[in-house]
Amino acid sequence: MTEQISTPRSWIERLWSSIADRGRPYAAVPAEAMPGLERAALLAQALLAGHGEASGAALARELLAVLLRLTPEDRLRFERDLATGFLPDPDLLRQAAEAYLADPHDPATAARLAQAAEPPRQELLRRMNMSPGGTAALVAMRKELLGRLRDNPELKALDSDLHHLFASWFNRGFLELRRIDWQTPAAVLEKLIAYEAVHEIQGWEDLRRRLAPDRRCFGFFHPALPGEPLIFVQVALTEGLAAAVQPLLAPDGGEDATRAREARADTAIFYSISNCQDGLRGVSFGNFLIKQVVEELRAELPGLVRFSTLSPVPGFRRWLDKWLAEEKDEAGSDLLRADKRGAVFQAAGMPEDADDDSVALRALLHSDSWHTNPASVVALLQPVLRACATFLTQKSGTRPPADPVARFHLGNGARLERVNWLGNVSARGMRESYGVMVNYLYDLTSIEANHEVFARNGTVVRSPAVDALMAVPPAEPQAERTARRFGRLYGARNE
Repeated sequence: MTEQISTPRSWIERLWSSIADRGRPYAAVPAEAMPGLERAALLAQALLAGHGEASGAALARELLAVLLRLTPEDRLRFERDLATGFLPDPDLLRQAAEAYLADPHDPATAARLAQAAEPPRQELLRRMNMSPGGTAALVAMRKELLGRLRDNPELKALDSDLHHLFASWFNRGFLELRRIDWQTPAAVLEKLIAYEAVHEIQGWEDLRRRLAPDRRCFGFFHPALPGEPLIFVQVALTEGLAAAVQPLLAPDGGEDATRAREARADTAIFYSISNCQDGLRGVSFGNFLIKQVVEELRAELPGLVRFSTLSPVPGFRRWLDKWLAEEKDEAGSDLLRADKRGAVFQAAGMPEDADDDSVALRALLHSDSWHTNPASVVALLQPVLRACATFLTQKSGTRPPADPVARFHLGNGARLERVNWLGNVSARGMRESYGVMVNYLYDLTSIEANHEVFARNGTVVRSPAVDALMAVPPAEPQAERTARRFGRLYGARNE
């Protein structure tokens, strides 16, 4: 809570500010000379005990102002007091529980039990939210809180309450979808540059490219944070599925070229989704965002027939390295086909009669700039794609795949459509996934069915191409031509 979210004041903020001004004469505000932490504690007690709307708004505004001025250490003490105090009355809770157990079918006893079990802390947080800027301040408080949970587990109760309240306050019904373009206020555009979490925006010219006619950008906003995107998605309009992100981020060739690409487009590629507010972690917006953007795009551009992502696989490299190290030769043998084994050993500079396939794969993958060497690119194409398909589809019991991006899109009803070789050759892409990227296809006729099977037992709905990738090698001539083309392309770029 060291800094609050800075946003333009909405009519709601102006209203509560006016109410707080009028309510201050009726509020029992402690003397300003009092130590900050003690004053904050008294204000919290007064706010929870009070009944007037205007005086409550004044107390809430004063409390948040005091908290903002506290040192981080004193703010931690206040948060601990909130988390460990303001608990339900044990006698009332016991009586309500006994009444419910005596008559569990009576809705009134269930309601009284729920009311008695709710900690007064939640009501205090609701009243703090009455302050002008209260929502932004509480989101900032939770951001700070999340950074402290590991060393201060007693704060989990407060974090749970904030998450519970935010899930209601940021319900989809309160969110507004807005298209973001070059005419959007500069203050919002600056935040896009700051918040972009997948493919860094390199200044204003790069942002202009991402808002060109063959691009779309949409964000969710909330009335209490009018100038703050909660989450935004960037979309490229293309012909067919995009297999690599670098061409999508490249210079556009001017407005005429981008408008021509917009007119020819039959596919919308969601290539970046960024959550903007750390304090809202765990409050889901992305599933609603993608589905609503699909509807917006269908209405605006009826020529679009395909909606897909071009997604990172952030945990793949770590998983593959661990698998090859722990399973040793068995893992490498699972990935290598007999006709590719010699190419991998030759590219790795190892004799073909060596025993350990995993050692050869690790040696080649960990060599410097292997992705710029055509021989290495050709040798690794099939085993790495096969490994990624395994990573994204394997599950333990009913648990879904380990990759969080996969869980998100598959949980939304998307289909694992294609695994793309050298889809992101940036330093981050190579570090996270050996450059592999994935298309998740949002087929509007099967989203609900896909979601249901994934939610029920973690089944990953995938295309025949992904199944074929794991079962048998892809068509050799085309795969090798593609690999060599990538190798020559990126080799030339790095000369």
